[in-house]
Amino acid sequence: MGKPTVGIFGLTGCAGDQLVILNCEDQLLDLVALIDIRDFLMASSENRTDCPLDVALVEGAVLTNRDAERLRAIRQRSNLLVALGTCAVWGGVAALDRGADRSQLLEEVYGEAGHGYDSSHAQALREIVRVDLNITGCPIEKEHFLAAIAALLNGDTPVYPSYPVCTECRMQENNCLLMERGLPCCGPVTAAGCGARCPDLRVPCIGCRGPMADANPVSLLEVLEQKGFDRRQAAARLRTFAPEGVA
Repeated sequence: MGKPTVGIFGLTGCAGDQLVILNCEDQLLDLVALIDIRDFLMASSENRTDCPLDVALVEGAVLTNRDAERLRAIRQRSNLLVALGTCAVWGGVAALDRGADRSQLLEEVYGEAGHGYDSSHAQALREIVRVDLNITGCPIEKEHFLAAIAALLNGDTPVYPSYPVCTECRMQENNCLLMERGLPCCGPVTAAGCGARCPDLRVPCIGCRGPMADANPVSLLEVLEQKGFDRRQAAARLRTFAPEGVA
């Protein structure tokens, strides 16, 4: 039996998730020994752009018709499609203007030339095609990517934390930035997996990993209001990385 064929792709985004994969320096040789990477433009100039794939990992959000067409083509050639990173899973920061008039925004930025741009409201991958697995993060955690590959090679689905960043913060015995210092921390509604990296440095969580399962943003908004924060500004903060996930 041959090695699983894999493709790694980027739509509209910063390419940070692909860079995380390339930064798995100590594990790269083991990875290429276990999987056959056929299409990865960021890592190779020689790619097989039309071959069938066992697994496709796609980062970035869909912001153009070209993105959507490319994503559909990737889905068609892949047995399994993985959304890689917060933009792919939730739409990311680019989705903040979903409620705005897109043509007006383009005209404000580009003038009359804006009417000719291929541009649309940002969408998560799942809004265009079927997604089989989500690996969230901005960018993703290296360990989560490696765990996903290991699990898939064994025919399993990787399991990621279903609890909030607050849990990881308490595990590290940190004082609560929200309740004790009155800082606008999104930890109570944000998916864990980062090790509470920011709160551990006394920096409030901004929700870059997207919402946890069963997030309760309404309750958090009430707490933020009690702490003196404007409700509209607090709601905008919660929607920064996942406008549809934390409405």
